[in-house]
Amino acid sequence: MSARVVVLDYGSGNVRSAVRALEHVGSEVELTADPKLVAACDGLFVPGVGNFHACMTGLRAADGPRLIDVRLAGGRPVLGVCVGMQVLFDGSEEPSAAVEEGIGEWPGMVRRLPAEIVPHMGWNTVRAPAGSMLFAGVETESFYFVHSYAALDWELPVADGAMARRAPLITTCDYGTSFVAAVENGPLSATQFHPEKSGAAGLQLLRNWVGSL
Repeated sequence: MSARVVVLDYGSGNVRSAVRALEHVGSEVELTADPKLVAACDGLFVPGVGNFHACMTGLRAADGPRLIDVRLAGGRPVLGVCVGMQVLFDGSEEPSAAVEEGIGEWPGMVRRLPAEIVPHMGWNTVRAPAGSMLFAGVETESFYFVHSYAALDWELPVADGAMARRAPLITTCDYGTSFVAAVENGPLSATQFHPEKSGAAGLQLLRNWVGSL
């Protein structure tokens, strides 16, 4: 039976490429913000294109933070992509008329890349840790990035003695500095790059995620 994936529809740019890519790797996909479908699906894909603050405004209007939190509380898989990854942190320093907080699933702020040229746009390799599920078979491949901001540090500590809890797996990339390119943290995973725009390597990463649902 095919995994059922919902692409969260909250007004974040053109998400048809994500829908097509997820269908290509064998999942049944629906683009919706219907709370019942979001809760019932095997995997929730959270897209994000453009401005952090606009994405948070759209997410709040669709009750996205609560829907994501409820899924994670039940151990139900969520995959955030690009700004859909950034919103999972405490907030962003991206300029805006007012401070915009993130969902806060992970501590830390999203900051501007300290590079001579931004955005970071194009293909880049990543450093995936041993045991990564997402990057199985594509550890040395390149992925497509387009962003000016990123989580430059990983700040979530691992509690002492928490033997039953697997430490988060952090994948990094370099552009001006090292930044967090992907996270695998129990049911919550995210990539700063766009797997749906990353050719065969991106499709394999999505296939790995869908296969884990």
